[in-house]
Amino acid sequence: MNTRHFSQLPKPYLAYPKVIQGLVFKKPKGEKVLPQVEYVVDSFKIDPNHLKAYNEVCGFKNNGYIPAIYLAVLSQSLQMHMMTSEAFPFAILGLVHIRNQVKQTRKIGVNEQLTLSCQFGELKPHDKGVQFDFVTTAKVGNEIVMQGLTTYLARQKTQGVVSEKAKESKEPNFQVAAVWEVSENTGRRYAITSGDFNLIHIHALTAKAFGFKQAIAHGMWSKARVLASLNLPDAYEADVVFKLPMYLPSTVEFLTATSGKDTDFLIRNQKSQKPHVSGVVKTL
Repeated sequence: MNTRHFSQLPKPYLAYPKVIQGLVFKKPKGEKVLPQVEYVVDSFKIDPNHLKAYNEVCGFKNNGYIPAIYLAVLSQSLQMHMMTSEAFPFAILGLVHIRNQVKQTRKIGVNEQLTLSCQFGELKPHDKGVQFDFVTTAKVGNEIVMQGLTTYLARQKTQGVVSEKAKESKEPNFQVAAVWEVSENTGRRYAITSGDFNLIHIHALTAKAFGFKQAIAHGMWSKARVLASLNLPDAYEADVVFKLPMYLPSTVEFLTATSGKDTDFLIRNQKSQKPHVSGVVKTL
């Protein structure tokens, strides 16, 4: 495992020219192998103004603590540079974010000094191609305060190989907790704070170039909006699966179902009832 150290988070936009190059220079065929590398920002503190802007877009309170998902968002700049600076075997613009997990072991103070690291997980079969993870870890000193898992799908022919299907379980007894009017500019507002300027999120015109009828909301914004709406414990794990695109603008229903100390949730289109995001928050 090779380790690259950074004194600060690299800027996501610096990787964009290499992403565009991927449209011209195709990845070589053959066996797909993920780089054995870890990127580490050795010591940094959160920019409180940036965190405040993120909180406002997602609905979090400015209460002196860092939402764990915010650290997962910051790690995306490391992920982007890992995919463009290393021998990454897939076309970045073809990747689909299908799942995200965040684990917080305790509340994280805004003024705490952090170490943030990211590395590749394993390649696994999927019924539409192959999937892989980015594994993110945030520490205060030697104490792990946050761990994240970001799962991407790289579409390709599967030759009959399919992923393991999750065991069917009883549908939670969901109740509508809120109805959200998600505005047309949500993607642009979130992009400014997250650094994710993927064109499918920015405007209907740019989204149409990639086959979408309208711009679609960032999956990580949807998850953050959910977490900001729940009464989270000090230590928890939040696991989400991204389903159908949420077109902008949209009217969606936010549903919850509580079982013991766990809360299942769902975001669905109010009119069609089709699901956008589903997941669960578990108390640790």
